[in-house]
Order: sequence, then structure tokens, then C-alpha cells
Amino acid sequence: MKRVSLEYKFLVMDAVQAISFIWWRWYKQKLPLVIFIALCLNLIIAPVVYAAADNTLERRSAWAIGILVFVTLGVVIYLFDVICRPERY
Repeated sequence: MKRVSLEYKFLVMDAVQAISFIWWRWYKQKLPLVIFIALCLNLIIAPVVYAAADNTLERRSAWAIGILVFVTLGVVIYLFDVICRPERY
């Protein structure tokens, strides 16, 4: 059995293949991709929260607030969907 190095495999992949791979995995496993996207968006939100607090907040607290915003937004969207389409649940 031939072992394939994942590092080499992903280094050789070009951008189109990487996007098609992510798009294909989206249908199989949605949760890891959603968590990854939320953490990437948190890279934008956490510095904004940290800067708005005038350095009175720790960096960990800013990250926690950013993640809390995404979790709250996810719950709001989920509950809105449940209210609008209750027959699916």
C-alpha cells in the first residue's frame, strides 16, 4: 500500500482544485467547514472588538466575544428558520 503525504498532495493542488475539493466536502461534512469559516471571520471581528475596548480587554476576551457573536447569530438564524418553516422540524 502506497502512503501519500498530505502535505505534498495539498502543495501540488492548485486553487481551482482546492476550491472544488472544499465545495465537494461541503455536501459531506458541513459542521467542520462552518466552524472553520466562523474562526476565519473571527480573525476580522476580534481585532475590532479589541480596538473598540481601548486596550482594557484581554485578547482572549476579545476572541471569546467574537465567537459569542457568531454563536448568537447562528442561534438567531436557526430559530428564525424554525419559526418560518416549522413543518421541517
